Amino acid sequence: MSEVNSPPPVGGWTRFVTARPRLSLLAALVLTALAVFAGSGVAERMGSGGWEDPAAESTYATAALEREFPASQPNLLLLVDSGRASVDAPAVAAEGRRLAEHLAAEKDVTGVGSYWQTGSPALRAEDGRQALIAARIEGDEKARAEVLERIAPDFRGAHGPVEVSIGGPVAVQHEMTTIIQEDLLRAELIALPVTLVLLVMVFGSAIAALLPLGVGIVAILGTNAVLRGITEFADVSVFAQNLTTALGLGLAIDYALFIVRRFREELAAGAEVREAVGITLRTAGRTVLFSALTVAVSLAAMLVFPQYFLRSFAYAGIAVVLLAAAAALILLPAALMLLGHRVNALDLRRLFRRGRGKGGASSEEAGADREATGAGWARVAALVMRRAPLFAFATVFGLVLLGLPFLGVKFGTPDDRQLPSTAESHVVQQQIRDGFPGSPAGGLAVVAQEADSGEAATKPAAYAEYRDRIAALPGVLRVDGPVTSGGTAYFTVQPKGEAVGEEAQQLVHELRDVPAPFETSVTGRAAVLEDSKAAIADRLPLALAIIAVVTLLLVFLLTGSVLIPIQAVVLNALSLTAMFGAVVWVFQDGNLSGLLAFTSTGDIETTLPVLMFCIAFGLSMDYGVFLLSRIKEEYDRTHDHEQAVRFGLQRTGGLITAAAVILAVVMVGIGTSRVTNTKMLGLGIALAVLMDAMVVRSLLVPSVMKLMGASTWWAPGPLRRFHQRFGLSEGEISQPAPPRPDSDSGSDSQPESEPKRDPGSEPDSELKPDPDPGSEPKPDPDGARDSVRA
Repeated sequence: MSEVNSPPPVGGWTRFVTARPRLSLLAALVLTALAVFAGSGVAERMGSGGWEDPAAESTYATAALEREFPASQPNLLLLVDSGRASVDAPAVAAEGRRLAEHLAAEKDVTGVGSYWQTGSPALRAEDGRQALIAARIEGDEKARAEVLERIAPDFRGAHGPVEVSIGGPVAVQHEMTTIIQEDLLRAELIALPVTLVLLVMVFGSAIAALLPLGVGIVAILGTNAVLRGITEFADVSVFAQNLTTALGLGLAIDYALFIVRRFREELAAGAEVREAVGITLRTAGRTVLFSALTVAVSLAAMLVFPQYFLRSFAYAGIAVVLLAAAAALILLPAALMLLGHRVNALDLRRLFRRGRGKGGASSEEAGADREATGAGWARVAALVMRRAPLFAFATVFGLVLLGLPFLGVKFGTPDDRQLPSTAESHVVQQQIRDGFPGSPAGGLAVVAQEADSGEAATKPAAYAEYRDRIAALPGVLRVDGPVTSGGTAYFTVQPKGEAVGEEAQQLVHELRDVPAPFETSVTGRAAVLEDSKAAIADRLPLALAIIAVVTLLLVFLLTGSVLIPIQAVVLNALSLTAMFGAVVWVFQDGNLSGLLAFTSTGDIETTLPVLMFCIAFGLSMDYGVFLLSRIKEEYDRTHDHEQAVRFGLQRTGGLITAAAVILAVVMVGIGTSRVTNTKMLGLGIALAVLMDAMVVRSLLVPSVMKLMGASTWWAPGPLRRFHQRFGLSEGEISQPAPPRPDSDSGSDSQPESEPKRDPGSEPDSELKPDPDPGSEPKPDPDGARDSVRA
């Protein structure tokens, strides 16, 4: 027993991170200041698109149209409203022509056309009181935004007898970027103080509560600097900043909660400060590192997709996860070294305690509070395992039922309706949808390019024959064109029904199958959607395989079991059903649209489910690792399966729930965004996190592990020996239970010589308060690891 209670020598990682704590914190402060400088202006270099596949046919066709026929791809629309007068009135027509000429004279603006110049009925409202001026701003997203900012004040507003509003894709993208930046600042102002209050409630100490926020701020600022560097050679979506803030705060709080909580436990058990830091790093620190790897792998899977919207979240997610883990494992221990017992200072909860002194809570009080909380979770675990079949069936049935709406999911492309209904570009596009004939922005374009220039003389007849074939398709309302330029021509095809409805999507395939004596390619919103869905369907199996294989491997290295990794993957995926069902029921079907203030488009943007799955699955594994690591720790010590499950939930149930509530608050802050996709992402992830922590970890995991019994820990002999050599764990045991013999049958039965713990006695000792400070501290199950070297 003296070996167990002797302080462990300080070495390895512990020595590195605690040797010069002041120097470590100073270096971190300098690096953070440099990150602020390096990451400044990152939002201005980000794009608001990225949903299309750059290698798709529709992308190629769009580029050909922009190159050969700039006027065919307008991205700027001026809605000219003449009030009660007709757009054909002489004064209105004169002002319309003047505005068009003024716009054509602007630098970097090409392809200007207006109703008054072309007479096109598609540019005149059905009531005759509105008309359009269409143009194209050249350059990349950043250049187009700069041009729009320069010219918009000259055109927006009253001009004689008309009122001008600005719309079009450029205006939508610019307004979306601006709103996201404003909403992100508001979300931070909401989330930070609420998070601080929750942390104070969890820790009691205001000093301890500030530590996770510090780790999160370092991770966020560092990630902004990383993203700024990535924008130099790759496109990055502005939406990724929301993930940076959410995961930066959420994961930093998770990791810091786990580390600070363990550090305070060791101090309360009588350990010296350096010793407590060493034990914390060897136990909670390992789990944090392991957890960070699982989350990073889930996010890294998005790199296999071609859309830069998804890849952007991988860039941001991997960076913020690794930086949060690094800050928690390097800076946080240095801060704990300097604070020591002062980590418990400024206990604000004492203000609400009656009959206690003015001093801070003692370690005995902290221990009693901790064990009282653990007692509740221990009782939950015991109740769930007593009724394991009932809880398992009811939980699975409920989760599947909540996920059923996702079977009716419809995919679409994002448009102006992502913006609030009062946004100018949304108002303009809605008036165009409601008041103009057809769908000016919803047509399909077929680009025809001759393969042999020697056939140019026969093209007029070939074009006419090809046009007739297109017009004969059942889903075609009208065909315009061809418009030719050299050896290239294009046809505009107006589909029946909605611009990106099922008929339009089917028409894309039919157009691509129409025989032609020249090379053809199809683009338009429906074509972009079809190509995006095809790209995701093509890469999704690879992404899921990466997540599954790496997760199975990591969980096996943690537990040494073959069945637990499979269980973890299945249960984590099951925990996401409520999120996916809610996304369809709320955002696609429009339920609660009034309460949540968004406009339902009747579909879900194609990449959003992939993004939400990768994020939510990673976060679920984050909590799963926390729970499994403590279950594995106790099982290695006792080989008592039910007690191990009870111990794991007792020690982590409150921690996981607190972390999930805090992360949900951060995600709900993101969900207050006025942009629908961001709202969907924030609220959906918040729901997934709460369901995972409060339902799956609390009810489903204990009940399933009870039903599986000791076979939960089964592994073939070769894999068991592999784990003994290369496996990872939260902490090594100084006095391990006798190893189970390998057998051909793979049985996990316990040797008769191994002492069994009385399930009715020792668990209750976990609920007792800490011993009197004057007596020699008695090691608890955690203390059995104190003799391990750092």
